[in-house]
Amino acid sequence: MPVVFIPTPLRDMTAGAALVTVEGSTVRAVVDALDLRYPGIKTRLCRGDSLAAGLQVSIDHVMTTRGLRATVRPDSEVHFLPVIGGGQGSSVFRDSTTC
Repeated sequence: MPVVFIPTPLRDMTAGAALVTVEGSTVRAVVDALDLRYPGIKTRLCRGDSLAAGLQVSIDHVMTTRGLRATVRPDSEVHFLPVIGGGQGSSVFRDSTTC
C-alpha cells in the first residue's frame, strides 16, 4: 500500500501520525481512503475536483502536475506539499469547503 506522509498542519486529524498507509492507485483514491480513515481530511486537501490551490503532490520524490489523476504504485511514497511562493495568503491546510 502507498505510504502517505502527512504534513504537520494536518496531523491534528491523524492523531499525530506523520505517515500512514492506505490503498489507492491514484492520488484521488489515496485522498478518498485517507478521508474514510480520517473524516474531513479531504476538505483540507481538495477544492472541488482538484487539489487545493497552493498545494502540490510528490509521488516517489517527483512533483506531478496531474494532481488527483496522478498514478500511485503500491510501493509509492506520497507527499502533499505547500507551494512555495511569496506574498500573503491563507494556509492551504485550513478548514474550508468540501471537495
